[in-house]
Amino acid sequence: MPKKTSKKTSTKKEKSLNFEKALNELESLVETMEQGDLSLEDSLKQFERGVELTRQCQSALKEAEQKVQILIGKSGQVELEAFEKD
Repeated sequence: MPKKTSKKTSTKKEKSLNFEKALNELESLVETMEQGDLSLEDSLKQFERGVELTRQCQSALKEAEQKVQILIGKSGQVELEAFEKD
């Protein structure tokens, strides 16, 4: 039986690549929609996908910002603390 991979086992590099892929796909969607050649139905599908990708990217950026804040600490000095993901 094949082993199931857990999202928790994703490496930081994989998460970064996922962010980059999502951002690239979002940029591509915007370019396609700006051309104005899509039907209304296709435009709505692309828009829905764009909203999903935007949320994914915002979540990744928020997580990265929280990690940076934890590393910097209140004193402005680099400190390490535990990080709780949403």
